[in-house]
Order: sequence, then structure tokens, then C-alpha cells
Amino acid sequence: MAQALKIGIAGFGQAAKVMHAPFLDCLKEYEMVSILERHGTDSKVRYPYVQVVRSIEDLIGNPELDIISITTPNDTHFEYAKKSLLAGKHVVLEKPFTITSEEAKELIEISRKANRVLSVFQNRRYVCDFLTIRKILGENLLGPVVEFEAHYDRYRPAAKPNAWRERNEPGSGILYDLGSHLIDQALFLFGIPDMIIADVRKQRPHAKIDDYFDIRLDYGFSKVILKSGMLVREPGPRYMIHGTMGSFIKSGDDPQEELLKAGAVPDAPGWGEESEKNWGFLHTEINGKIIKETYPSLRGNFGLYYKNLYETIRNGRPLKEKAEHGFNTIRMIELALESNQKKSAVQCTGLIQSTYQ
Repeated sequence: MAQALKIGIAGFGQAAKVMHAPFLDCLKEYEMVSILERHGTDSKVRYPYVQVVRSIEDLIGNPELDIISITTPNDTHFEYAKKSLLAGKHVVLEKPFTITSEEAKELIEISRKANRVLSVFQNRRYVCDFLTIRKILGENLLGPVVEFEAHYDRYRPAAKPNAWRERNEPGSGILYDLGSHLIDQALFLFGIPDMIIADVRKQRPHAKIDDYFDIRLDYGFSKVILKSGMLVREPGPRYMIHGTMGSFIKSGDDPQEELLKAGAVPDAPGWGEESEKNWGFLHTEINGKIIKETYPSLRGNFGLYYKNLYETIRNGRPLKEKAEHGFNTIRMIELALESNQKKSAVQCTGLIQSTYQ
């Protein structure tokens, strides 16, 4: 095996603690060297071997580091990624990549000139439900899709104390936060739509920024519905997919995030396996035979993101989570906000034609 990539993490909030560091600690392809924490030393308590630094300059100034993973608040993404790329580092940038598509475009140009890899951390491509849906659609078990509906709902009627995502600031709100996942999945599965119409609003009385959205994407024959809200106490199906031959209905959520929050180590046997009670239901017709059965979920594994990235940097394999994907998601968010303001459908212009599969 080629030499491990030496990585530094910018920030040690929830994203780094739950989604990044546990996997980097387990993967032989990486060596965690430095973590940026403004004040505390939480990372050193969990990972005694890391060096704690206090500024992005100190982090990227370490000549040992091959790559910087940026998990800080959204309004720092552009600045920190730009500085990291100019310092000669490869960069992992948490979703939602940047706040504007112009920022995203500039980072893409900088990464090209610097000949450095710039990737967006779309971990929800590596959850059991999405991996299973990819398999079902890839095997054409439903026929051409006429309607795809995806939900990312929560029940959080009170404001989360000190949460920057709930402040009225650029890049905050549920559309940037959870919408980045659902939009990326839609683009991955179906490509760039023709039109978008979006309803983005504040539902909770105390809300300072959007906490609900309903996005409709028009693909001509196919229609995609993406919804998310903070006042869904009793969730319905997470995915409902209907094709010309059949349907697939899926409830429940991938188990990884809750396990990680509870302190589980992601190299445990059976990691990412979903309980059978949450397996989806497939009703279709195959070779003249009607099929009505639960469909086993594939195992999820957020760590596959970093394993794939290693193969790109060390072995020249094609990058799976491209910077262009991050750009397209931000551009779609801008179009959703434009549609919501105009209260009408808008054309999906200004996106980059990029391979997702």
C-alpha cells in the first residue's frame, strides 16, 4: 500500500467529531496530524496523538500535511479552502461547499491552477437507503421513474442553543444544511433538471432563517420532490419512488450518525447494517411475475468517501465527489431561493455538466 495521507482537520465541532475524525482514526490510508480548535483541546482528549493548533494559518503552514479537511461553519468555507489550496494542500470541503456559486467557481479555478484535489464531503451518498436506491434504479427494477420523492425531516420545535445554522446569516438555514444532501442525491440520480419551483419558509414562530422547504424538479418525463422540515413529529416514508413497472417505499434512517454520536467506533463488525424493520418495500413486476416484498438494505459506510478520495490522490483514480458537484448544489440552492422569491418556476441555468456516476 502507498504511503498514508497526512491530514489536518479545520474545526472540531459536531461534523468533525461525528462524521470525519472517527473514520480517519480507523483508516490505514490516513494519519491525523493536526486539528484546528480555536479555544479548547477536545480533539486531544479523544485523539492524544494529534497536535492542536489555533489558526488556519498554523494548520496549513505545516509542511507535513497533504490534505486539509474543512468542517468549520459555512461562512469560513471559501476563505479556508482558498488558503489551503494556495498553500499546496488537497482539500475536503464539508457541504454546503460554499455560500455562493461564484465562490465555488473561484475555488475550482484555484484548485486547477494549483493541481490540487478539491472535493465536497457528501457523506449521504454512503448511507444504506441511498446505496440501495442506486442498486434498484441501476437494475431497472421499477422501470423509468415517473416520480421520486425524498424527505429529510426532523422534529425540533425549539431553537437549538448557540447553533450558527439557526442564525440569520449567509449560508445558514435548512436549505443549505439538509437541502445540500437531498439536492446532491437528486442530481446524482437524475442529472440536471429543466425547471425548479421551490417553497422555502419559516414555520416555527422563533425561526430567524428558513426551517422548511418543498422543492419540485422537472425532468420532463420524471418529477422529483425534495422536502424537509423541523416540525415533523411523526415522519412518513423517507423515500417514495414510482416507475412505470413498480414502486419502492423506504422509511427509517441510516444508523451510522446515531451510533457515531453515541461514541461507536466505525470499524466494528457489521458497521452500517440497517435493522430489517427499516428495510424498504418493493412492489414491481419482473419477467411477468409480480413482486411484493421487503428489499434488503445495503450496508452504509461514510468511510468509503475517504477511501475513494485516497485512491484519487495516491493512485490517480477518478474523483467521485467532485468540486463541480459542490458548485451545482450551491447553484441549485440559489435557483430555489430565486424561485421562492418569484413564486414561480425558473429554468435551471448556469450549472456544470458533470459526470456523477
